[in-house]
Amino acid sequence: MSQDDGPGTGRSGAGTMRKRGADGGSSELVTSGGRTTIADAVVAKVATMAAKQVGGVHEMGAGMTRTIGSVRDRLPGMAANGTQGVDVQVGERQAAVDIDLVVDYGLSIPDLAGAVRDNVISEVEHMCGLEVVEVNITVDDIHVEGDDSDDSERRSEEPRVR
Repeated sequence: MSQDDGPGTGRSGAGTMRKRGADGGSSELVTSGGRTTIADAVVAKVATMAAKQVGGVHEMGAGMTRTIGSVRDRLPGMAANGTQGVDVQVGERQAAVDIDLVVDYGLSIPDLAGAVRDNVISEVEHMCGLEVVEVNITVDDIHVEGDDSDDSERRSEEPRVR
């Protein structure tokens, strides 16, 4: 591993340098006082929490991912995936984030995507000290109130004709 030649550009203070772990799975902040390692999963979790803070985000993840996640949540002993719908790539100084969303019906999708993007950038840069170069958002579905899977299961149990 080699250190960067110049000081970092993060908010963590003057003289901070970042370098990438040999395994590719973590980001390190190196200062004269010591080293801080941030795992990629941490960056993904920060991005997930930041996206969920924005009103109008109903759920995270693409269709099949949500289905598998809901099955996993119902199985005893299985932990929920805290970063469902979020994928990150973390480099020496920068991070890129991909997010899959389900949004509530009636909201402006471009406005919501902009709010999610701004919040994710702000939180990842503040908490992790990495420059976020892009946040790609895919809206996979729209949640309509009363259109939950429980309602559709009840409807399918009722006879269609009497």
